[in-house]
Amino acid sequence: MAELALAARDALLVIDLQAGFDDPVWGSRNNPGCEANVAALVAEWRRASRPVIFVRHDSSVAGSPLAPGSPGNAFKPELTGAPDLLIVKSVHSAFYGRPDLDGWLQEQSIGGLVVTGITTDHCCETTARMAGDLGYRVLFAIDATHTFDRRLPSGELVSADEVTKVAAASLHDEFSQVVTTADLLQASAELG
Repeated sequence: MAELALAARDALLVIDLQAGFDDPVWGSRNNPGCEANVAALVAEWRRASRPVIFVRHDSSVAGSPLAPGSPGNAFKPELTGAPDLLIVKSVHSAFYGRPDLDGWLQEQSIGGLVVTGITTDHCCETTARMAGDLGYRVLFAIDATHTFDRRLPSGELVSADEVTKVAAASLHDEFSQVVTTADLLQASAELG
């Protein structure tokens, strides 16, 4: 792997790590270690006094497990403490949430993001693509995300692991550098 391009002020972005994604309506997921990896990164970012941003999806779809006021809208218990910034959105990209993520990052002189959360191929990938297009350095922590099995238009099932592989291949060296939690923890420790 190429040297990891982590900078001292890179923000950790935790996208939609919400209890509603435990609802069976979503189907089978992958990466049972996602939440623990996110928690380890949050702890490390706080230890190093780096910015931590939480993103919450407030669904506007009737009956959604992520609807505001429902138990599923809450963050999972692995996500503790107050973030430096809370973004609330109802679409895929955190850049279309409120308050304005891009404006906040610019005000804070932050040039890089580490993307984590749920789901790998929807909100995480969409946010990473947009961040790359906006000129941010993006590190995509693939094992600090998870997704669900998907169906092709033909009805064929695509496993969550395959969906993750395709997302990683699509993002790497184009919109982001795809990395692991261990890579990030080591790079962060080396930065001090």
